[in-house]
Amino acid sequence: MKTSLFAGFAVALCMTIAAAQEPPAPPPDFPKLARTFVIELATGQFDKAAAQFDATMFQALPELKLAEVWSGLLAQFGALKGITGVRMETAQKLRIALVTCQFEKAALEAKISFTADAKIAGLFFVPAAAGGSAPPSGWTAPPYVNSSAFHEEAITVSDGHWELPGTVTTPAGDGPFPAVVMLQGSGPHDADETIGPNKPFKDIAWGLASRGIAALRYTKRTAKYGMQSSDDVNSLTVRDETMDDARAAVALAARQPHVDPKRVYLLGHSLGAFLAPRIANGDPQIAGLILLAGNTRPTEQLIVEQVRYLTGRNGPVTPEGQKQIDAAEQIAREVESPDLKPGATINIFGGQTPSSYWLDLRSYHPAEVAAGLKLPILVLQGDKDYQVRIADFDGWKKALAGHANATFKLYPSLNHLFMISAATSDGLSSPSEYSKPGHVSPEVVQDIAAWISAQGNRAK
Repeated sequence: MKTSLFAGFAVALCMTIAAAQEPPAPPPDFPKLARTFVIELATGQFDKAAAQFDATMFQALPELKLAEVWSGLLAQFGALKGITGVRMETAQKLRIALVTCQFEKAALEAKISFTADAKIAGLFFVPAAAGGSAPPSGWTAPPYVNSSAFHEEAITVSDGHWELPGTVTTPAGDGPFPAVVMLQGSGPHDADETIGPNKPFKDIAWGLASRGIAALRYTKRTAKYGMQSSDDVNSLTVRDETMDDARAAVALAARQPHVDPKRVYLLGHSLGAFLAPRIANGDPQIAGLILLAGNTRPTEQLIVEQVRYLTGRNGPVTPEGQKQIDAAEQIAREVESPDLKPGATINIFGGQTPSSYWLDLRSYHPAEVAAGLKLPILVLQGDKDYQVRIADFDGWKKALAGHANATFKLYPSLNHLFMISAATSDGLSSPSEYSKPGHVSPEVVQDIAAWISAQGNRAK
C-alpha cells in the first residue's frame, strides 16, 4: 500500500516538474483564429464555430441561431467570395479582429472580439472600412426622425469600477426633458443593440428625441469585457451583466443638465425588460418602466421553446434537430435541479455558464416584483415574436391586473425587434428577419412618447 502511494506521488511530482520545465505556450494567433472562424461559417461548420464562443455568447447565439444569422447574410449580400484581409484592434481586455469579407453584393467586416484565452466574446457584421464597397442597405435614420430636433454627445457610464461608452441624445432646447435609459436583451450588445444591419435602440432614441424625450444608451458590459465582466467569473450574475450598470446609467441620466431628474424612465428590451422590475425595486430615481418583449417565464423554459420552434419551423424535426431539443431540455433540467450548487457550471450548447447565474434567478419572478412597484408601467409585445411569446405578455397582464397605472399594447405584425415581420398571419417570425434592414415601427415610438407625455401630465 505504502509503495503504491509513494509511487503515485512520485509520478505526479515528475509530471509537475516536467510541466514546469516546458516553455510557455505561444500567445494565440488571433488573426488566424478569426479567419478560420469565418471559413467555418462559410463551410457550414456552425458547431465548430459556436464551440469557440464564451458562455455568454453561446447563450445568445447557439449553433442553430448562428446558422440562421449567416443564412440571412447570404440572402442579403450573396455568397462569400473570399477574405481580403484581417486587421486587429484592442479594447480593454479584448482583442478585436476585423475580417474583411467580400460578398457578391458588398464588402463587410466580421468584427470578432476575443478574450485573452481566445474565446469569442462578441460578433458583429459591419460595413467594410475604406477599400471595400459599402453594403447597399446599411442603417439610415427612419422617416419618423427629425435630426435637427436633437443633438448627441458621448458619455461614460460607470459604477465606480467598470466603465462603459455610451451616448446621450438630447432634444434641442433648454428642457428639462423626460429621459429614458435603455437596456438591451441577452448577449453582448453595443449601445444601439445592433443586430445585422438594424439598430433598434438608435431608432428608438432618435425617434423619442425628435419628440422631446432624451435617451441614454450604452455598451453592455459583456460586449466590452466578455466573461471578465465580474471580478470573479465563477460568481457572475445578472447584477454584473446588467443591473449595476443600469442603476449607474439612471443616476447619470438624472444628472444631465437638460433632463428632469424626476422623470427618468427605464426602457428594457427582452432580458432588459425581464430585469427592469428588479432594477427599479429600491431605486427611487426611476419614474416608470417601459417593457418591450420581456419574458415572465424562466429563461431556461424559453430556451427549450425556441429550440423546438427553430428545429421544427421548416418541417418535421430531423435527427440533428432532435439532438438540439434534447440538449435544450437537458439544460433546463440542470438549471432547475435542486442539486445545483454554487461553483458548478452548466454547459449551454458548448459554452460554460457558472451556476451562480442561474441560482441567482431562481427566486426572481419579474411580474410579481412589477406588481409590487408603485410605478407606471408600459408593456409592449409583438405578436410575431418567436423569442418571447404571447404567454409572457399574458403573464404581465395577469400580474398587473390590479396595478393602478399599467398599460398594455400588442402589435399584430411585429417581431422581437418590433419591426414588421414577414411571417404569415398565423405564424411567427424567424431569425433571418434580423439580417434584413428595417426600423422599429413608428407606432411603437409614438406610443412610448405619448405614454411618457401622459405620465408628465398626470404628475402635474
